[in-house]
Amino acid sequence: MTTKLSHSASPERAPHALKGAAAGGERVGVLLPLALSGAYDYLVPEGLRLAPGDYVTVPLGPRLMVGVVWGPGSGEVADKKLKKVADRLDVPPMPEGLRKFTEWVADYTLSPPGMVLRLAMRAPGALEPPRLCTAYRLAEGAEAVLPKMTPARTRVLDVARDGFARRSGELAEEAGVSAGVVKGLADAGVLEKVAFTTERGFDVPDLEVPRPALSAAQSDAAAAIGTRVEEGGFETFLLDGVTGSGKTEVYFEAAARALAAGRQVLILLPEIALTSQFLDRFEARFGCRPAEWHSDLPARERRRVWRGVAEGRARIVVGARSALFLPFAELGLIVVDEEHEIAFKQDEGVHYNARDMAVVRGSLGAFPVVLASATPALETMANVWAGRYRHLVLSERHGAAQMPDVFAIDMRADPPERGRWLSPRLVKSMAQGLAKEEQSLLFLNRRGYAPLTLCRSCGHRLECPQCDSWLVEHRFRKELACHHCGYTAPSPKACPACGAEDALVACGPGVERIAEEVTELFPEARVALLSSDVLRGPAAYREAVRQIEEHEVDIIIGTQVVAKGHNFPLLTLVGVVDSDLGLENGDLRAAERTFQLLHQVSGRAGRAEKPGRVLMQTYMPEHGVMRALLSGDRDAFLEREAAGRERLGYPPYGRLAGIVLSSPRLDQLQALARDMARLAPLSEKIDVLGPAPAPLALLRGRHRMRFLVKARREAHIQGYIAQWLAQVQIPAAVRVAVDIDPYNFS
Repeated sequence: MTTKLSHSASPERAPHALKGAAAGGERVGVLLPLALSGAYDYLVPEGLRLAPGDYVTVPLGPRLMVGVVWGPGSGEVADKKLKKVADRLDVPPMPEGLRKFTEWVADYTLSPPGMVLRLAMRAPGALEPPRLCTAYRLAEGAEAVLPKMTPARTRVLDVARDGFARRSGELAEEAGVSAGVVKGLADAGVLEKVAFTTERGFDVPDLEVPRPALSAAQSDAAAAIGTRVEEGGFETFLLDGVTGSGKTEVYFEAAARALAAGRQVLILLPEIALTSQFLDRFEARFGCRPAEWHSDLPARERRRVWRGVAEGRARIVVGARSALFLPFAELGLIVVDEEHEIAFKQDEGVHYNARDMAVVRGSLGAFPVVLASATPALETMANVWAGRYRHLVLSERHGAAQMPDVFAIDMRADPPERGRWLSPRLVKSMAQGLAKEEQSLLFLNRRGYAPLTLCRSCGHRLECPQCDSWLVEHRFRKELACHHCGYTAPSPKACPACGAEDALVACGPGVERIAEEVTELFPEARVALLSSDVLRGPAAYREAVRQIEEHEVDIIIGTQVVAKGHNFPLLTLVGVVDSDLGLENGDLRAAERTFQLLHQVSGRAGRAEKPGRVLMQTYMPEHGVMRALLSGDRDAFLEREAAGRERLGYPPYGRLAGIVLSSPRLDQLQALARDMARLAPLSEKIDVLGPAPAPLALLRGRHRMRFLVKARREAHIQGYIAQWLAQVQIPAAVRVAVDIDPYNFS
C-alpha cells in the first residue's frame, strides 16, 4: 500500500468509462503503471481519436511514459495546466474485462490501481512494433524490366521464380552469387523488397488428435464443464480427484471445447517445475506446445507471448499466477491446477491470491473457471458446501493404478542409528525396492545441508546479518545462505565469534544431508537431488525429470518441487523423512498445509501397474493430521478443520488482514506502531491485534512490526483499513504493506 505520493500533475480516478472516442481538444484520464491513486488528466491533440483501453504515451515530468486511456478526464484541472497525449501506440487496446479486473483487484487488495496495471503491462517491448527484416522476391512484371543479364543474374532469377521471399544473403547463397548481384537486381526493379518479422508464430492446437479413453466419471465431469463452456456464462467448478485420477485429461476436454468455440484458454500452474511433464502431455493431446508465461522466460519471449495473447494469435497459455493479468482478447476458460497451492499467493507488491482472482476474472468476463486439486483448500470446500461452486468428484485412479498404502514409522520406537536420519524400516524398504529395480522417493521440505550451524565451543549460531534467521548450510556449494533475503557467504573454517577451528557443527537435516546418508548406505544406487537450490531453471528440471522417467535414477531426494504433478511409473516407495515438519508453527493453516503436502507427495507412489507404499517418519503418530493421512479420510479431516475455524471466527468463516510496518529505524517504527494502535477505529465487528514484532522482526535490513485485523465475515474490512490508514501520518522511511486474506504470517 503506497501512503505518500509525489506528482507533477493532479491525478484523478476516472469514475466511469469513456463513452465512444475522445477527439482533439477533449480530455481523457490516463492510468499509468505507477503507485498512483488514479488516472491523470491529459488533453487529446488535434487529429487523434482515443477510446477506452488505448495504450498511449504521455509526458510525466521530463519523461514520456506509456499508460492506458481509462476514462473521461475529471475536469478538476484547468485545460491550460494540462499536457497533451503524445501518441497512441499501434497495439490492440486493453480489453474492457481486463480494465474492470484491474479496478476490482485494486479495490479488494487496497493497492493503487496503477500498481495493478503494472502487472498487466509487465512485458518489455511488447507495446513497441515488431522489428521488421527485409526479404526479396521476384517483382510483378519483372521480365519487362530485365537489365543486361549475366550468368550470375540469371541464376538469381531462376531461384526467385518460385515466388518465395528470401533474405539477401539466403538468395545469394542459393544462387551462388555475391550479395551485390542481388542488390543490383533490386535497384533495377527486378526484385522487390518485402518486410517481414522473424518472430515465431503460435501453433494452432489440433482438436482432431485422438484423445485418451476416459472413464465414466471423467466423461461425466468433462461433459459438465464442456456444456457450461459452450453455453457461456460464469460458473466455478471444483474438479476434486485423487492423485492419478486423470483430472488433467478432464480439463483438457474442457479446453478443447473452448478452443472449438473460438475462445482463448488460460491454465495456471503453481510451479514452473511442473511444466515439463505437463507440456509433454499437452503436446500429446493437442499436437503442439502451448504458449508459456512465467518469470524465467527471456524478455523477447515474454514480448512475443504478450502480443500474441493481445492479438488473439496465442489461443492457449500455460503460466504462473502473473498470467492472470495477460490481455486476453477472447478469454473463455480459466483452469487453476493444484488450486490449494500457496504458490498462487503473491506476497510482494500487490498482495493477491491467483486462485481467488481467477474466479473474479471469470465472473467479470462471464465464463467458467475450473479449480482442480486432490487436496482442495478449506476455503474452496466451504464454497462447495455453500453451493457457490459445483463439485465434480473423481474418486479412483485412472486405469489399473491403485492408491498407495500409507504407514507411519514411530521414531520413538524405531529410531535411526546415531548420526543418521533414516529409520531402519525405511532403509530396508528402499533396499527391497532397489533389488526389484524400482524407484524410491525421499521427501524432506528443507533445502540445503543443515538449517542451523553452531559452534560447539562457544555456542554461537551463524545468523543472517540482514534478517532474523539462521544461515542454511549448502555443503555442495560450500556456502551459507539466507532463504529470506538471498544473502550468501562462504562456509567458514573457524567460528566467527571465538575463532575456534573445526568447531562448527551442522544441526538438523536438509535434503543435501539426506543425499549424503543415502550415498553412504547405497553406494551403487543412482541418486538425484531435486531442489530449487540445485536445479536452476526449467531446463535443469526437464533434464532431471527425463532421467527419472528413463530410469537413469534409482533414488530421488527432493523438497516440495517433487510433491505434485509428476508421474513416474517405476516409483513405488515414498519415504517422508520428517512428517512433523510444519505442524506446530503457529499458522492457522499449519495442519491443512501439512496434510495437503504429505498427501500430494504420497500420491507419487504406485501411479502405474506396480503397487505403491508410503512410509512416514513421525514422532507424533497420534496427531490428527497423521491419523487422517493413515486412514485416507480427507473429508473428515476437513470437516474437523472447518469446525475449529468456524468456532474461532477464522477464514473461511471470518476475515483476516495483515498490516506490516517496516523501517530501517526501530525507534521510528515503534513510535508509528503506537500511534496507529491509538488511532484504530472502534468497531463491534472488527478487532485489531497488535502491534507486535513480526516473526521475522528483521528482514533485508528493515525492522518489522505487524497488526492483524480480524473481522466477521460480513464486515467491510477494506473500508475499515482505508479509514484507519487515512488518519495516520506515515514517515517517508516507513513502508506499509496491507495483505487482505494473508497466507504468510512471517
